[in-house]
Amino acid sequence: MMINMPARLSLMMFLQFFIWGGWFVTLGTFLATNLGASGAETGLAFSTQSWGAIIAPLVIGLIADRYFNAERVLGFLHIAGAILMYQLYTISDFASFYPIVLMYMILYMPTLALVNVIAFRQMSDPSKEFSKIRVWGTVGWIMAGLVISYLFAWDAQENVASGLLRNTFLMSSVASLALGIFSFTLPKTPPMASPNGRLTLGEIVGADAFSLLKDRNFSVFFFSSILICIPLAFYYQNANPFLIEIGVSNPTGKMTIGQISEIGFMLLLPIFIHRFGIKATLLAGMFAWVLRYVLFAFGDAEGSWMMLIVGIALHGICYDFFFVAGQIYTDSKAGDKYRTSAQGMITLATYGFGMLIGFSVAGQVTDLFANGSSHSWRDIWLFPACFAAIVAVIFLIGFKGEPRLAVEKKAGDV
Repeated sequence: MMINMPARLSLMMFLQFFIWGGWFVTLGTFLATNLGASGAETGLAFSTQSWGAIIAPLVIGLIADRYFNAERVLGFLHIAGAILMYQLYTISDFASFYPIVLMYMILYMPTLALVNVIAFRQMSDPSKEFSKIRVWGTVGWIMAGLVISYLFAWDAQENVASGLLRNTFLMSSVASLALGIFSFTLPKTPPMASPNGRLTLGEIVGADAFSLLKDRNFSVFFFSSILICIPLAFYYQNANPFLIEIGVSNPTGKMTIGQISEIGFMLLLPIFIHRFGIKATLLAGMFAWVLRYVLFAFGDAEGSWMMLIVGIALHGICYDFFFVAGQIYTDSKAGDKYRTSAQGMITLATYGFGMLIGFSVAGQVTDLFANGSSHSWRDIWLFPACFAAIVAVIFLIGFKGEPRLAVEKKAGDV
């Protein structure tokens, strides 16, 4: 192709996350309003992300890493995903919707790792080059929200009621087909592992790194990571329906403020780690969840709308200062021996089992405070606020001071 390599990789990342942001943000609103789904059913639909995350290492470890080029696997998965996404566009009942969205997420979640593999293999220094490529994924997510809210207004209350929100699936289907076709033009990325080599299930899911749990601090961090996913699930599942129900205009577009802040706080993260240490960074991330949900609980679309905006903008701290910082902490504790296994283990624990539990809890709590088509949102948001506070206190007490991590020392050079 005539497009240079960085531009091709950037377009790949843009489409990858445009697809996800194009339907996932408004999923809760669509299910409740257009399919009449309960909170528990909505939680079940969102939990397909977790099942995809659990199964994804098997796809990557057993197929893409051993038998087929990554760009070809990426292409086939996205073309198949486009077909499934179009089916979601046509479905009108939850019983038919759930198995299709489950199949879709099982296909989509492995592509998150595949785009990284393709990008890394084209770089001579990923530590300097990758962030410039990956940021276009965030831009893609933001653009999807802006298109939904400001270009077509599919998330306006009257358009949601008339069923126009289902167009998000059609838009994502077209984008998925485009990326599927485009993937076959990406640079050849052959498998690194020999298909004749021995590969155990334990290696695929990161079981080799479980020895790190013998370290008290890492064990506290590990289980805190699983528990903090419960408050995280409330945001993914309920934020968009909440904003629409209370009458916030262009809610999906406004939610992109969270991704914009994520970019900014990502730049601040190494400075914060170097200045205050990893424990303070992780605590800041956890307490930001508490503050965010308190703001949601007491904010409204009238006089206190700025509380909602600040709550959305806290996404950068909530995500970067805990989940990204947690990946950095895991890397520093694992060292060269368990680096890959440790990242696989923490991803499986959080986006897999942690979020699976989180979406189930969020669905049940949402049903508990539902009154017909409306909800007692203050009670709903105070639950994850209190839960996150308890997890933060447990981490504060259980995670003891330790010598400065190597990553804290290097962060000062960023």
